Amino acid sequence: MSSSAIAQIVPLPREVPPVLAVGAFLKNSVCLTRGSEALISANHGDLGTPEAIAAFEETVEALVAESGVTPVRVAHDLHPDFHSTRYAQSLDLPAVAVQHHHAHAAAIAAEHGIEGPVIGVSFDGFGLGPGNQSWGGELLLAEGAHYRRLGHLALLPQPGGDRAAREPWRMAAAALHRLGQGAEIAERFRNIPASAMLGQMLDRRLNSPETSSAGRLFDAACGLLGIHPIAEFEGQAPMALEALVTRPEVLPTGWILQDGVLDLLPLLACLAHCTDPVRGANLFHGTLVEAMGLWICDVAEAAGTPYVALGGGCFLNRVLTGGLVDKLTDAGLKPLLAAKVSPGDAGLSLGQAWIAALS
Repeated sequence: MSSSAIAQIVPLPREVPPVLAVGAFLKNSVCLTRGSEALISANHGDLGTPEAIAAFEETVEALVAESGVTPVRVAHDLHPDFHSTRYAQSLDLPAVAVQHHHAHAAAIAAEHGIEGPVIGVSFDGFGLGPGNQSWGGELLLAEGAHYRRLGHLALLPQPGGDRAAREPWRMAAAALHRLGQGAEIAERFRNIPASAMLGQMLDRRLNSPETSSAGRLFDAACGLLGIHPIAEFEGQAPMALEALVTRPEVLPTGWILQDGVLDLLPLLACLAHCTDPVRGANLFHGTLVEAMGLWICDVAEAAGTPYVALGGGCFLNRVLTGGLVDKLTDAGLKPLLAAKVSPGDAGLSLGQAWIAALS
C-alpha cells in the first residue's frame, strides 16, 4: 500500500457529517467525507481474492486514521453477499444500504456540486435492485438521499447467471429466444458444447434471471455479431465492438419505447442477420444513442431538471458518451460526466458517501 491511503480529494457541495463508504465489489475504492470534501482511496480491484480483501480492510483503517475524523455512519451496497457489505455491517456504526445505480448518479451530482434533482442514466453490467432484481440499464430521478426509477432497458434473460458476463454468446442466445428463434441457438453456436441445451434452459427459465443490464445488451450484440463469443474478461467484447465503429448509423425502426421501458429487440433482430461486424457496430451504437436521446428527453420535462448524470461503466465507451452528450445538448439538456472520479464502479464510493451523508 502507498504511504497515503488518500488517492484524491473531491470538493463537495457543502459540509456534511463524516461518513465512511465502502464501495463496490468490482474495482473497489473507499471514501470518507470530511467537512466539505471527500477523501477517496485508490482502486483495489475486485474484492474476490484474499489479497484484495486484505488491502481493502487495511485501506479503510488507514483512511480513517489519516483523515483525523471519526465516521458517524457507514454506507454499503445493497448486495448482502459482498465482502464490503459484510464488513460495513460488522462495524459498530449505523449502516446505510445504498442502491448501486443511485450511487452512480449521486457520485456525478456530488462531483458537479449539484444538490438538486438530476436524471441519472446509470448503465453498467450489474447492480442489485431494491427487490433483488438484476439492474443495469436504469433511468432514475435522483435527489440527495432519495431516488425513483423513471424507466429501464427491457428485460433479457441471462442464461447461466453470472457466466453470461464473460460469454456473450449466451446473451445472443437470450435475444434469439426472445425473438422466437430459440431453435437457431444450437446451430448458430454449434462450436460451443453448452449451446445444445441452452434453448431448453431458456424455455424452462432455468438459471436464467432477467436483467435490465446495459452491459448484457452490449454482450448480446457482440454475440450476434460473432465478437468474442467467449471473452477472457467482462467487458472485452463490448470494448472490441466500440473499437470497430467507423461512423454510427441509426436504424429508425430499431427500438420500441413504451411506459418508460426502452426495448432494443428490433435492433438485435437486425444484428442477428448482419454479416459485417463493422456495420453491426455502427448500427448498434448509432441506434442506441438515438433511442436513448429520445428516451431521456421523454422524461426530462416531467422530471423538472435539465441535468442528466451519465454514470456506470458503459460510459467509458466514448462513442456512446460523445454521441449522447451531443444529442442531449442539442435538446437543451445539461449532460454531466464523471471527470474527477471514474464513471464506473471505482467512483461508486463517492456516491455512496454523499447519499449516506444526506440520509
